Amino acid sequence: MSTPRIVIADDEAIIRLDLKEILEEAGYDVVAETGRGDEAISLVAEHKPDLAILDIKMPGLDGISAARSILAEQSTAVLLLTAFSQRDLIQDAREAGVAAYLVKPFRKAELIPAIEGVLARALEDQVIDADLAGDAAAVSEDKIETRRLVDEAKQILMERDGLTEEQAFSTIQQSAMQSRTRMRDIAAAIVNPPAPAG
Repeated sequence: MSTPRIVIADDEAIIRLDLKEILEEAGYDVVAETGRGDEAISLVAEHKPDLAILDIKMPGLDGISAARSILAEQSTAVLLLTAFSQRDLIQDAREAGVAAYLVKPFRKAELIPAIEGVLARALEDQVIDADLAGDAAAVSEDKIETRRLVDEAKQILMERDGLTEEQAFSTIQQSAMQSRTRMRDIAAAIVNPPAPAG
């Protein structure tokens, strides 16, 4: 698997420096950085990273507006950094499609797992999109329902079989490929197993 590529946008240079150092130590490739929200959009369009880490408060454009614009155009996941844990901001971020957020000051021990989670989920979304590709009309509604079923099925497999989240997702994906069916159908069968005959 290739090294995940990341764009950082935070108006505080010291935070960008810290982030870059932490990310590069963890093996990520920081392809660009900026202190402005509007520049973040151009950098993401130019570099097509796997992840954009955006601060909420930035000149040019705030992080939520930048995230909304990025997510409308690119398949880049977005992680927001905020010094505020206000409910309305978090709700706005969710509605914009932001994958996760971290409250500053963050620690490396929080940042890396958050990034890994966002990237894993983005990869799963790509697989689910590919799984649904045949049926354009139902895709957006279907994707939400498929994601819900897959998450529920992963949880069951993790608890029942002691699998990691990645192993559980892989199990569902492999079963769908082997049975030439959709991941949604495999997940539904795990969530609501058919009653035994007889």
